[in-house]
Amino acid sequence: MAKHILLIHPLGYTAEGKKTDIARLANLMPPLGLCSIAAYLDRQGCRTAIIDCFAHLDSDARIMEYLEEQRPDWIGLTCTTNGFLDAVRIVRMVKQARPEIKAVLGGVHVSACKEKILAEYPEVDCAVVGEGELPLTQLLQGAPLANIAGLVYRDDAGVRFTGLQGRGVELDDLPFPAYEKLRGYPEVYQLPIFNYPRHPNASCLSSRGCPYSCSYCDRSVFRRSFKYNSADYVYRHMQYLRQRWGIRHLNFYDDQFTFHRDRVVELCRRLIEHPLAMTFNCAVRAEHVDPELLALMKKAGCWMISLGIETGDPDLLAQHRQNADLDMLARVIHDIHRAGIRVKGLLMLGLPGETEESVQRSMRYVFSLPIDDFNLAKFTPFPGSPIYQKIHELGEFEEDYRKMDCMNFVFVTKGMTRERLEELFLEFYRRHFMRPRVLLGYLAMLWQSPHSWWRFLGNLSSFLRFARSNKRIEG
Repeated sequence: MAKHILLIHPLGYTAEGKKTDIARLANLMPPLGLCSIAAYLDRQGCRTAIIDCFAHLDSDARIMEYLEEQRPDWIGLTCTTNGFLDAVRIVRMVKQARPEIKAVLGGVHVSACKEKILAEYPEVDCAVVGEGELPLTQLLQGAPLANIAGLVYRDDAGVRFTGLQGRGVELDDLPFPAYEKLRGYPEVYQLPIFNYPRHPNASCLSSRGCPYSCSYCDRSVFRRSFKYNSADYVYRHMQYLRQRWGIRHLNFYDDQFTFHRDRVVELCRRLIEHPLAMTFNCAVRAEHVDPELLALMKKAGCWMISLGIETGDPDLLAQHRQNADLDMLARVIHDIHRAGIRVKGLLMLGLPGETEESVQRSMRYVFSLPIDDFNLAKFTPFPGSPIYQKIHELGEFEEDYRKMDCMNFVFVTKGMTRERLEELFLEFYRRHFMRPRVLLGYLAMLWQSPHSWWRFLGNLSSFLRFARSNKRIEG
């Protein structure tokens, strides 16, 4: 008999921090993975619900109320490294009230740590490694645990791992994610400020995985596989979001939206021939775009493209990324700009091998390019990344899961100090925002993205506090 599961997206810090969390105020994204799993499980005859702790201040009370009223058999929690200990806290809270409930964990952190999760946390009953749809279906339908690929479980002999899954689900076979299970969707969820022209907006996924293996990327869930929805499926998904939810702008959260060029061409032609009155953003790798494709994407409604730069120092980039070619990146950024699409650069500060000079080179590189917006992350060595295995040899690493959110310098490379990295981080951001071209670009957002300005002014005190303190959460 299929069972009932409550799916939970844990927060990663105390509920009091929600009100001042700058990351949450600037960008609140729905838990797309849980929505996909819930829709798939429902189709298999299971019963599901979702509680997103990021979206609501009273999530602990909501969880306990749901347990009391609906009596689920399982709770399932998705875990980033930053959110993992909060997931464990929720499991303990639930089991204190309802000891008979089973708890299963999944997500990138769990997929990276595998048996270690059950070995160190006895309150966790099972863990899913890789995609969640098939293992959770089998688990809730009562299949023998030893026969479920991608499962970590206990038996009388100890902790067992059944081995990695194969290809898993075919993405076109999946139902659309169960957005309706998110309380307040889509209004409570927001893309990053100044990253969209119209409201309401949303995020979705049209592919899974990435075939590259950069030193800093966690590939524990999909490894180096890559699979994608067809252009027809993506168009129908967009159509559903437009008609059912009124979405006017969509962010494709894929790692490599344009990796399969033909499907992007087909999708864009469909959007041009049968418009949905939607614009969209996506992320690309420079090797997989060209002027012809960019012109087609612009015509189809592409508003902004994010591009991984990581660092503007060629020697440092070569240590961490495949096909490190800053000249090619620059050409592509100019191509995107000439196509009339906004460009967002994605960078990291504090990579192993970072120096004062490499940071200055990054600034000179970024400031020489027509980049409209950028995101500067603080390098974080996650357990599923290749560099994690030797990270202690490369510098000082404070492995505090709660701080591992790309907004804290938990790693300090040899030759640098945490204090100096913080100073350089603030200098990078301040110099970017003081450039006349950038200031004029944000001023243009008054008519290009008025909703962003409304959000910015409404949370101005929090953004100013962050600019002064460089702290994600006040207190």
